[in-house]
Amino acid sequence: MQLALDSISKKVGAQTWLHEMGLALHSGAVTVLLGATQAGKTSLMRIMAGLDVPTAGRVLVDGVDVTGVPVRERNVAMVYQQFINYPSMKVAANIGSPLRLRGEKNIEARVRDIASRLHIEMFLDRYPAELSGGQQQRVALARALAKGAPLMLLDEPLVNLDYKLREELREELTQLFAAGQSTVVYATTEPGEALLLGGYTAVLDEGRLLQYGPTAEVFHAPNSLRVARAFSDPPMNLVAASASPQGVRLHGGAELVLPLPAGVAAAAGLTVGMRASALRVQARPGDVSVGGVVELAEISGSDTYVHASTPWGSLVAQLTGVHYFELGAAITLHLDPAQAYVFGADGRLARAPAHRGGR
Repeated sequence: MQLALDSISKKVGAQTWLHEMGLALHSGAVTVLLGATQAGKTSLMRIMAGLDVPTAGRVLVDGVDVTGVPVRERNVAMVYQQFINYPSMKVAANIGSPLRLRGEKNIEARVRDIASRLHIEMFLDRYPAELSGGQQQRVALARALAKGAPLMLLDEPLVNLDYKLREELREELTQLFAAGQSTVVYATTEPGEALLLGGYTAVLDEGRLLQYGPTAEVFHAPNSLRVARAFSDPPMNLVAASASPQGVRLHGGAELVLPLPAGVAAAAGLTVGMRASALRVQARPGDVSVGGVVELAEISGSDTYVHASTPWGSLVAQLTGVHYFELGAAITLHLDPAQAYVFGADGRLARAPAHRGGR
């Protein structure tokens, strides 16, 4: 399915929920809608599905205007934050319900195949109420996959699950989406989820579409400070700076030797962005360094996040491995200037680090 939104907007009373935007999804691929709560993700998905009508603009499916065509007349599968299953039906009947509606044959075999891919084949004879939350969400996902709709919409489907279940299902969904033929739209507040799912990412903020493109491209070259803030976890470190003869001078006096575009070289009011993963505690040749005091050190999975107060401001460094720091201890953080982002006074991206592939 080729779904395109042509200059759509949505107003409710005096409030603008979606500002005018255009978006053409890539057929058969995953598009992630990334943004904080109330960024407009659900409003946009409801318009895509036909559950809601835009105030202005058109919704096109394969070039045909379907604006106003209700969801029951469209072939769309949806999965929500709150898993929705038929409580009076066993798991097998839940998964097979779209197949029965289409009058398909070999339903039992199809149900078992889909259930095995989501590791719930052992629960086919149980009722949803007998399952855990994570298992019930797998049932809802299995039913959506069984429908085989050309458009599948998933509105933060993993948000109510615990950390371990989210990690397991993310990996499984990535494989399932790659093996399917549906155009998938997946809403999330988590940048890490967008990176894992890959495909394309549309960054939304306060009802505005800020950037859309291949996920790796948007991550490595956010076109503005707003996108950089939205697509960074932990948040990108932002430091006030000004142009200098060699590049940029940070608040606190350090100078980064960087080539800047001609229009930016004489500009004031610059902002330098540093991803937490670019800051290190081991020095390398050519680094710029800043001393500080440890405010907080937290271990998450296999990484350690160190919060430090420095002359550049409060910084967060993401260190690989498990490290221990005393609160109030002195610390020196190091940065390769080539890993710095530079944003102009207007908030637009002026320079991004060279990307060498991978994440």
